[in-house]
Amino acid sequence: MRGFLILNILKSKRFPTLAIRIKRIKMISETQFQYELEQIISNGIREDVGEGDHSSLACIPNDAIGQAKLLVKENGIIAGVEFAKMIFKKVDSQLTIETFIKDGTVVQYGDIVFHVYGNSQSILKAERLVLNSMQRMSAIATKTKKYVDLLEGTATKILDTRKTTPGFRATEKWAVKIGGGENHRFALYDMIMLKDNHIDFAGGISLAIQKTKDYLIEKQLDLKIIVEARSLNEVEEILKSGGVYRILLDNFDFETTRKAVTLIGNQSLTESSGNINEKTIRAYADCGVNYISSGALTHSVYNMDLSLKAF
Repeated sequence: MRGFLILNILKSKRFPTLAIRIKRIKMISETQFQYELEQIISNGIREDVGEGDHSSLACIPNDAIGQAKLLVKENGIIAGVEFAKMIFKKVDSQLTIETFIKDGTVVQYGDIVFHVYGNSQSILKAERLVLNSMQRMSAIATKTKKYVDLLEGTATKILDTRKTTPGFRATEKWAVKIGGGENHRFALYDMIMLKDNHIDFAGGISLAIQKTKDYLIEKQLDLKIIVEARSLNEVEEILKSGGVYRILLDNFDFETTRKAVTLIGNQSLTESSGNINEKTIRAYADCGVNYISSGALTHSVYNMDLSLKAF
C-alpha cells in the first residue's frame, strides 16, 4: 500500500480545518488514517456512553446550555486539542470550541486550553473520552519532547514503535509528532521489517531478504525494507544482500554501534534500538546513527493531569 501525507488526509471534507496543523503519519493511506480516527472516536463513545448517559439524562434538561473549560493541572506539552474537537463534533455538531492553546505548546498548571459551549448533556457525554485522549496524548508528547531535547545538536531523530495501546495507535503516533518525534511504520502493512524471528523462521538473513524482495516484486508492492542486526557479522551479511533501506542495530553497545555505523556508511540508514533510555540516548546519538527508536514513548508514560470544568 502506498503512503500518503497526513496533510492530504486532513484536506478531506470531514476534517477540513486540520490540514495545516497536523504533520504526517509515516506511510499510511489517507482513507486508512481517517478510518482509524473515526473508529477510535466511535468505539470510545460506544464504550463509555452505551445506551445513554443516565447521570446527565436524570438531572439535566435536554435543552440546557452550558460551557466548560479544559484546565491544565500539570506542566508539560499539550496534545490532543484537535482530536478533542473531532470528539465534540462527533457527539454534537452544534458544540462550539474556542481554542486558546494549540497542540505542541508548553503548558503550566492553571492554563486554560479551550472553552466548549453548547448543550450541557453533549458536553458531559464527550467529557471522559476527551480527557482520556488528551491526557494520554499530552503525556506522550511531553516524553517525546524530552527525548528530542536530549538529542539537540545531533543529526539523530527519535522514532516511535508499534508498542502502542490497542485501538489507540493513530492518536498515540500523532502525539509523538506533536512532541517533535518521528513515526516509524504505522502497522504491519506499510513497511517491511525483518526482525530476529522473521530471520530465524526464514532460514537466515540472506534468505529472508531475498524472499522479501521476490515477494514485493510478485505482489507489486512499493515498501521499504528494514532489517534487524544482532551483530557486526549480521550487518555485513545485510550489506552483501543490498537493497535494505535501514539497518536496525538491536541491543548494540556504544563501541559496536560506532563500528557498525562506519561499516554501513551511506549504504543504508541506521537505527539504534533496545533498552535505550534518557541516560543513554545521547551517547547512542553521538555514535552517528540516523534514528533511535523507543517503545517507551508510548508504552511507559503517565497521563498528564487535565480536567474539564463547568463555569
